[in-house]
Amino acid sequence: MAIAPELADWLLDADPALRWQVERDLLQLPEYVWRATRARVATEGFGRMLLERQDPEGTWARGAHFPGEGWCAAGVAIGETDEGAQPWVSTDWSLKALQGWGLDAEVLGDTAERIAANCRWEYDDLPYWGGETDVCINAMTLSSGAWLGVDVTALAAWFPAHQLEDGGWNCEWPEGSTRSSFHSTLNAVIGLREYEVLSGDTSVRAARLRGEEYLLDRRLLRRLSTGETVGPWAARFLFPFRWRYSALRAADHFRAAALQDGTGPDPRLAEAIDVIRSARRRDGTWLQGDREPGLQWFETDVPPGEPSKWLTLVGTRVLDWWDGRHGIPDERSSPLSTDA
Repeated sequence: MAIAPELADWLLDADPALRWQVERDLLQLPEYVWRATRARVATEGFGRMLLERQDPEGTWARGAHFPGEGWCAAGVAIGETDEGAQPWVSTDWSLKALQGWGLDAEVLGDTAERIAANCRWEYDDLPYWGGETDVCINAMTLSSGAWLGVDVTALAAWFPAHQLEDGGWNCEWPEGSTRSSFHSTLNAVIGLREYEVLSGDTSVRAARLRGEEYLLDRRLLRRLSTGETVGPWAARFLFPFRWRYSALRAADHFRAAALQDGTGPDPRLAEAIDVIRSARRRDGTWLQGDREPGLQWFETDVPPGEPSKWLTLVGTRVLDWWDGRHGIPDERSSPLSTDA
């Protein structure tokens, strides 16, 4: 798909965290161009603002998955603070945002060591880099740890050990769930893929491929037992993605996985691709959906109903890949997602 000049200009007028991916993935600009833009993430815009909010202990909001005791949001965060909304300001969410924006891990210095010394999971006070029981949390931690150079091989081994009989995962397994979840399975395979590229450890590839089969067998959209659509949320696109499943986020994972594995697009993605294509507006943009409530450091995208540059980046590169126009250069050396 050739991108229209006006659409390219609109996408390029963005934070460096988004702009460098437009330069690399959509415009196929020379490597020195997009790498120079990516380097600006540490000193400008979203990246700089989030780095400025890091605690002296190496954490964010003084907590692992939730803000810690004594942390005050006044003046530094926005959004809903009610008890039912997940806050997105803690250490795991902040690390994944920086990683997805393309920050060079070296910028964070001894952050991994400080987190190990000062941060433990709210669940059973477990050590941070060892993970806990939640599949989605462990997937984020696995990828972030590999990104920062932490030895997370024990956490990697947790995933095949906790893979369910149907091939996927479910965060509710401690409560006895034996049926996999689209959300949990997608988060697991994303984390495993990123870990494999960042660490070079291929020991979990079989588990990742089996989890991908779980989603492919269901066409990213349907229940295997009845063929019914799994839920309206699968075709609702919103950014930041965070933990929630969508056909767009899943298709972007399969794009990255195929480029990594040296394979072509799996034909079982066709229905999901049609859903993604049908959501594309005539001007080439995708609209922001209803976003997750909850406390966040600052806005990184537009309100619901407005054209989203992040969704347009992801949607366009997925269709480009599917339509076979071109691949993405240097994907294996840049295993970054836009899950920020």
